[in-house]
Amino acid sequence: MSRLQDKLSLLRTPWAWVALGLGTGLAPVGPGTVGSLLGVLFWYGLQDLHWMAYLILVLVLFLAGIPACQRTAQAMQSDDPGSIVWDEVVGMLLAMTALPSHDLVHIALAFLLFRLFDIVKPGPVGWCDRHVHGGLGIMLDDVVAGAMAWCVIFLLNMGGWLAI
Repeated sequence: MSRLQDKLSLLRTPWAWVALGLGTGLAPVGPGTVGSLLGVLFWYGLQDLHWMAYLILVLVLFLAGIPACQRTAQAMQSDDPGSIVWDEVVGMLLAMTALPSHDLVHIALAFLLFRLFDIVKPGPVGWCDRHVHGGLGIMLDDVVAGAMAWCVIFLLNMGGWLAI
């Protein structure tokens, strides 16, 4: 059985379905980027929620991701396989919380900042990546990257830099 077939067989389990981002983690190139795009699609469906309900939902998705990512990583016999992208979905949802508008420029800014922090892993993102393990570790570094993107967008908006 090929590696792709092994990953596809994982999709029979609900936790892997979640961890693999509804299958987007199986993208042959850039699964983290594809998973982040899934986060943007989820955001489109959730953007009109009250901010408190939105954040509670993001928290629930984060908490659900911990065991889903843990079980899937164990099944894949890897600490943090690139095909696990639920962390990108949730991190992207968090990054988009502070958007001052639903303008494409702001959406692209949130996406680019999140991907930058997720890939480069500055400061607390890198610390989480190196020191927190298991399902929590898989999820936490991306949530911290999302929170950092959120903070940058918030500060840019407060400073008047994002006015369109």
